[in-house]
Formats: sequence, structure tokens, C-alpha cells
Amino acid sequence: MPVNVNEIIRRLSPAERKRVKDRAAEIIAEEMSLRDLRKARKLTQARIAKKLGITQDSVSRLEKRSDLLLSTLRKTVKAMGGDVRIIAEFPDRAHRALRNARTRVIAQAASPAHT
Repeated sequence: MPVNVNEIIRRLSPAERKRVKDRAAEIIAEEMSLRDLRKARKLTQARIAKKLGITQDSVSRLEKRSDLLLSTLRKTVKAMGGDVRIIAEFPDRAHRALRNARTRVIAQAASPAHT
């Protein structure tokens, strides 16, 4: 018989439910789309478009793209009041922030920097 996830959560102790809730929030916070970032900043597409000197429709299309030039990503995040940092992580070394990276990046752009 299938079990509903809500039923499983109800069976957890308050401490376990809190751990699940905290971890879920952590996972959600790790990745946000440009649209999610804009909405979290309480900005409209029209306002971002004005700052970027493009149309609202262009911002809408930008938010739907699966990859962006790093320069486009930086400009868009800057228009929202933020900055983009790229972190290179290796299993055998400490992570390093990259500077002046001129490359294409996948626009899972909102994962927080691990500093």
C-alpha cells in the first residue's frame, strides 16, 4: 500500500521534522533560477529591463534560457543588486574563486558561493 510523504513526516519526532525542514530549505536555497532571484529581490522584469537597457520581453526570454554567457549573467545579477562569483571545487584542494573568467556557464546561477 502506498504511503503519503505527509504521513511519514507526521510520524517523525519534532526534532526530526525540524531537521527535514531545515535540510529542505538548504537544498532549495542552493539553486534558484534568475526568475527566482528576481522575485526574491521583489523586482519586476520591467525594472530589470530598464536597468539593462533592454525590453521586458527580453528579460522574460533571458530568464527562460538554460545557459548564458557569463557576462550576461553578471550584468543581470548586478541589475538585481548582486554580484556573481564562480568557485572551482576539487576533492583534494581548497576551493578557489575564479577571477576574470571568460567562459560560458550553465545558468543555475543562483547557488550561493561556498566561502
